[in-house]
Amino acid sequence: MSVLILGNSEVEELLSMKECIAVMRDALVALARGEVFQPLRSVVKPPDAAGLLGLMPSFISGNRPALGLKAISVFPGNAAKGKDIHQGVVLLLDPETGELRAIMNASAVTSIRTAAVSGVATDLLARADASVLAIIGTGVQARSHLKAMSEVRVFGRCRVASRSNDKARAFANELQKYFSFPIEPVESAETAVENADVIVTATTASEPVIRREWIADGAHINAVGACIPTVREIDGATMAAASVFVDRRESAVNEAGDYLLAFNEGVIGPDNIHAEIGEALNGDKTGRTSRDEITLFKSLGLAVEDVAAAEYLYRKAEKLNAGAWVNF
Repeated sequence: MSVLILGNSEVEELLSMKECIAVMRDALVALARGEVFQPLRSVVKPPDAAGLLGLMPSFISGNRPALGLKAISVFPGNAAKGKDIHQGVVLLLDPETGELRAIMNASAVTSIRTAAVSGVATDLLARADASVLAIIGTGVQARSHLKAMSEVRVFGRCRVASRSNDKARAFANELQKYFSFPIEPVESAETAVENADVIVTATTASEPVIRREWIADGAHINAVGACIPTVREIDGATMAAASVFVDRRESAVNEAGDYLLAFNEGVIGPDNIHAEIGEALNGDKTGRTSRDEITLFKSLGLAVEDVAAAEYLYRKAEKLNAGAWVNF
C-alpha cells in the first residue's frame, strides 16, 4: 500500500486559496445538511507543557466520503520564535477500509483552510462594496487572511496593526508586492479598524483587541484567534451588537472564549448566534439583512475542514503524481 506524504511546501503548491475557498464552502454545506459526523475536539494540556494538543476526527458521507484526523498542537510561544503556533499532522484514511492514505503537514493545511473559511464567510456576509480591510495581527493567519480576503472582495486599501509596530511595518513591506492595493502599517488596532468594512482579528491575545465604539456600522468581522474558552479577541459589547455566525454551534458554545466570556458577563445568550455559515449558504438561515448591520464570524476551525482539504489534496496529488508516495 502506498501512502502519500505532503510537506509544507507541497501543500502550499497544491492547494491555492481560491480552490480551498470552494472546498470549504462545500464542506460547510455538507455539515449543515447532516452529512458529517464530528465529535468535539479532544484537548490535552499537560500542566507543565508550553502548549496543548488537540485531536480532531471527522467523517464525511455523501457522494465523496472521506475519513480523517488532525492531531494539532498549539504553542503560542512559537510566534516569538518565528514559527507557526500550530504544528501537527492531518491523517487521511480510506473511508471503506480505514487504511492510511496520506500524511500531511497540519500547519500548512490549517493556515490555508482557516483563511479560506473566513473567505467563505466574508463572501457571504460582507457588503458587496467593501473596500477597506483591517487586519489585527501579523502572523501566519494574518498573512493567509490577507490573501483570502482579496479573493472575495476588491479592496482599495488594507491597514495592519500589531503589538509591535516593527512587525506591522515588516508585514506591509514584505507583502505589498503581491497586492495591487496599499498595505498600510498603523500604530494601533483602533486606527486600523476605523471605518473598515472588513476586519480580521488573528492574534494570540487573551483580552479584547477591538471594541464596539471603534467599529463602523455595516462592518464584517472575522474573529480568528482565541480558540479556547478562557481567552478572547472581541469585547462583549461587540458580540452583543453583532449578528454572530459560527462554523458550528456546538463548538462555539463549548470552546469559543469570545462567546463564552460575553455569555458569562450576561450580555449575550444562545439566541445571539444567528446561524452556522453552512445554514446560511444552504438558505436555511439568512445572512446579512441590512447595510448597517454588523456581522461577525467566530472561527474555531473544524475537523471537517481539514478532512475535506486533505481529501482534495489527495485527489489532486494523485492526478498530478505530486508529493512523496511511500510503501507503508
